Amino acid sequence: MNLTPKGLLQKGFNIEGKYTVTFFLKKGSYAETYRVKDKENHTRLLKLISFSKLDKTQFTAEGEVLEIQILKEIKHPNVVSLIDSGTLILKGQKFAFGILNFISGETLADKMRRDHTFNPYDSKDVICDVLNGLEYLHSLRIPVIHNDITNLNIMTDLSGENPVAKIIDFGYARYLDQSQNAFNRKGLNPFYMAPESFNRVFSVQTDIFSVGALYYHLLFGLPPWFVEVSKYKNNADRVSELIEDERRKPLRVIDTNSQITPQTLAIITKALSIHSENRFTSTTEFLKALNGKIILDNTPTTNATVSKPSKKEVRKGEGFKAIAGMQELKELLQLDVIDALNEPERYAEYGLTIPNGMLLYGPPGCGKTFFAEKLAEEIGFNFYQIKPSDIQSKWVNQSQENIAALFKEAKENAPSIIFIDELDAVVPNRNDSNINHMNTSAVNEFLAQMNNSGEDGVFIIGATNRPTAIDPAVLRAGRLDKIIYLPPPDMEARKLMFRLYLEKRPREIGLDYEALASATENYVSSDIKFLSDEASRKALRSKERITKELVLQTIKENRPSISLSELQKYDGVRAKLEGIKSNTTERPTIGFK
Repeated sequence: MNLTPKGLLQKGFNIEGKYTVTFFLKKGSYAETYRVKDKENHTRLLKLISFSKLDKTQFTAEGEVLEIQILKEIKHPNVVSLIDSGTLILKGQKFAFGILNFISGETLADKMRRDHTFNPYDSKDVICDVLNGLEYLHSLRIPVIHNDITNLNIMTDLSGENPVAKIIDFGYARYLDQSQNAFNRKGLNPFYMAPESFNRVFSVQTDIFSVGALYYHLLFGLPPWFVEVSKYKNNADRVSELIEDERRKPLRVIDTNSQITPQTLAIITKALSIHSENRFTSTTEFLKALNGKIILDNTPTTNATVSKPSKKEVRKGEGFKAIAGMQELKELLQLDVIDALNEPERYAEYGLTIPNGMLLYGPPGCGKTFFAEKLAEEIGFNFYQIKPSDIQSKWVNQSQENIAALFKEAKENAPSIIFIDELDAVVPNRNDSNINHMNTSAVNEFLAQMNNSGEDGVFIIGATNRPTAIDPAVLRAGRLDKIIYLPPPDMEARKLMFRLYLEKRPREIGLDYEALASATENYVSSDIKFLSDEASRKALRSKERITKELVLQTIKENRPSISLSELQKYDGVRAKLEGIKSNTTERPTIGFK
C-alpha cells in the first residue's frame, strides 16, 4: 500500500477481507471518501477518518469517533445508512472507517452548479425530505442535532421512481445534551449558520434556520443575506461580523419567480428569523406549514429588532401531582417558595421573603426542566422560561441589555419565576480561558441583576448538567440560595413513575410495578418514560394488554441512557458543591444545601 497523489488507499486495497477499494472520490480536512465493493459485489461508500486530524469535540467521552457512534444509532429513509465500521492502522496512524450505503445520485450543490436554482415544486420536495430526516433525528431518545445542513450535505437518491433527498455527512453532528461550550464551528458554512451558532449555541432551532437557508438558496441561487467574504476566508471573526451586519437588513427576494407563492416566502422568512423563539418550534410545525396545514401571515420582518423575553402563559395542569416521588423537594418548595409567594404578609412578620433562587443539577434526563414547569403550574404566577439563545448575542453590550430587560419585565410583573435552562452556557466560569470578554460582561450583568432578587418578588431557577462549569459567584448567598441535586429516581420513585405512566393504559390487572422498578436500577426519569411508551407501542402492534413480561423485555432491550461511570462522577461533583463525602456504593438521594 503506497501513498497516492489523490488518496491514502490504492485501488484494490482490501479492508478486513470484506471491502475492496475501487475509486477515490474526495479528500476533506479530516477524512477521505472512496467507492468500495463488498463481497456480494455491491457498491458501497467508504469514509476513512484520521484520528489525528479530528478536533477533540469530534470524539465521545470514551474516545470513539462521535460521527460513527451517531450513525450506528440512526436509520431513516432520508438519512444516509451506516452498514459497517471499524478501525485501521495505516502508515503508523490510526483511522476509523465507516461503510455507508452508496447513494446513486448527486449532491444539491452539484445540481446547482449546472442549473443554478431549483423550481419551487422540486425545492419543496427536497425540503420536505430533509425535514422528515431531521424530525427523526430530533425525536430520538437523545436528540441529534446535525449542525451542518447545506446544499453540500444533501444528496438526491435517483435509484427509485422518484428522487429522494438524504442527509449525509455527520461530522459536526452532536447530541443535544452535549456541552455547548465545546462546540467546534471551524469549517461550517457561515451563511447557513443560525446567529446563535456563532456563540456555540446549537439546538433544534439552529437546524431549522439552516433548512430555511437551504430553501432560500435552492430558489434564488444564493444563500440568504449573501455578502462577498472570500478575501476574509482566514479571518472567521471578520466573516461572522460581515454576515451579522448583513442580517440586520430586511431579507431580500432576488428576481422573484411568479411561481413562488407568498406562503412559501412567509415560511422561509419564519425559518430564518434571527431570534430563535420566532422560528418554527419544531420540524413538525415546519412541515405542517409546507403542506398547507398552517397558514402564515406574510408580514415582512427586518429581523433587526431586539427580542424581549416573553412571558409564558402558565399551563393549566396537575402541578406537583404529575411528579412521581420527590416529596422532600416538593415540601421544601411549598414552604420556602409557594407559600411565601402566596402569603407575603405572613412571611414578612417573621422578616422572611422568598429565597432568591435555586440551582437544580444532576445527570441529563432526571427531570430538571419538567420539575420547573410543574412548579410553575403549582404556583400559577408569571413564568419566564429562558434558553441561552434568548439572551446571548454577538453584539457588544446586547447580551447585557437582554438580561436587564428580562429582569426588568419580571420585576414589573412580580411575583415571577425565571427558569434558566443550561445555566452553564448563560453564566460560565469567568476563570475559564475559553470565555471571551463579552461573555464575561454578560456574567457580570447577570450577577448584578440576581442580587437579592427575591426582595423584588422574582424567584430564579437554574438547571444544568454541568454545575462545575458555572461561575462560582452565582452560588453565593443572595443569588442562588439553594443547591439541589436531582439524581436518577430511587426504587420508590421508579415504582411511582411506572404507575403514573401505565395505569391509565390498557394493561394487565395487578401489573407488578415493583418488579419493573427493581429492573431499572440506574435508569433516569426520561428512560422510564421511554420504556413505558416503547412497551405500549409493542402492545398496540400485537393488539394485547401491557404485561409485566412485555415491559421487562423492553427494559432488557434498552440500556440506561447514562452510564454508571457517568452517574458516579456526579457523586464527586455533589461532594465538591455541597461539602459532603462522596460515596459511590449507595444510591444518592435528592440533596439540599
